[in-house]
Amino acid sequence: MKSATVETKAAVFVQPRKLAALAEAIGATLEGDGEIEIRGAAPLDCAGAHDIAFLSDAKYRVHLETTQAAAVILSPREAASWTTTKARLLAVNPYAAYAKAANLLYPEPPVPAGVHPTATVAASAQVAPDAAIGPHASIGEYAVVGARSVIGAGCAVGEQTIIGDDVRLAPRVVIYPRCVIGDRCVLHSGCVIGADGFGFANENGRWIKIPQIGGVVLHSDVEIGANTTIDRGALGDTVVEEGAKIDNLVQIGHNCVVGAHAAIAGCAGISGSVKIGKYCRIGGAAMIGGHLSIVDGAVVAAATPIFSSIESPGMYSGVYPVQPHRQWQKNAVQLRQLDTLYKRVRALEKMLEAETPATNEHEED
Repeated sequence: MKSATVETKAAVFVQPRKLAALAEAIGATLEGDGEIEIRGAAPLDCAGAHDIAFLSDAKYRVHLETTQAAAVILSPREAASWTTTKARLLAVNPYAAYAKAANLLYPEPPVPAGVHPTATVAASAQVAPDAAIGPHASIGEYAVVGARSVIGAGCAVGEQTIIGDDVRLAPRVVIYPRCVIGDRCVLHSGCVIGADGFGFANENGRWIKIPQIGGVVLHSDVEIGANTTIDRGALGDTVVEEGAKIDNLVQIGHNCVVGAHAAIAGCAGISGSVKIGKYCRIGGAAMIGGHLSIVDGAVVAAATPIFSSIESPGMYSGVYPVQPHRQWQKNAVQLRQLDTLYKRVRALEKMLEAETPATNEHEED
């Protein structure tokens, strides 16, 4: 019996635009017919007659001569050697220009305002008339939901939490009490904002919980990936400054500060009371120890453990690059002998130091 196959998929919400209007909106220079209607975006090698494509990496230039795209976003230098008469949008940073164009072509679909009949909204909560509260969502006592914000199905917004304007919470986001979510933030499914930080005091071998009485503050234009957790502060707040982007499955401990426009990739672990500077980039699966600070603009490579503060901008990386398993085993065995090797070398150095004076006296004789 043949298995069923899906031959169609639901259409993405698209807002077609004339090429001239698109060029003006993204700040690109138009060369070609500005009346072309752009109805979508696609890679160079599979774009159609009403799609816009882009070239930002030279390794994809091979597709430039054969692309069927209606127009291409590319740099002036690449355009100078492209002999076709096809329409183009010239931009110094084609990738950023494409991102702007894609946002215009694929805006978030409109969500009808109002509270779904299955949602629960506390009587003391303030929900803007043009906000949308989805099925089975819960809005706690004295919470605030700002204008045009969308609270997805199954979300929980704790008491006294403030949600700004134009915020989007995907289904099943949990925001604990007394948190602040700034304007235009986007929180993806499963993320948890404001759970207790990992705070315990040890007395005679037993753990005593330290109440986590701070909150979490996300400034404007922050985006949080799916299943990421940001713990509330023990005393003060955990803060993510404006424009920061945090990927899926990231853990951020209590009382951390993530600087403006920083980017943290998936599976990174940030211990408590870490201060990450503005414009920092933290690679996937990086691990940062507690109570450290990272200077503005630093870049931490993927899977890199950080055990001391970073005080100078630059690229930081650790752990071995990938290699065949047999070679890794051999190096691992040798690495375990480093302490023994160090002691033997030090002993030899001491022997040489002890023999050097006698050798010099013999030479003088």
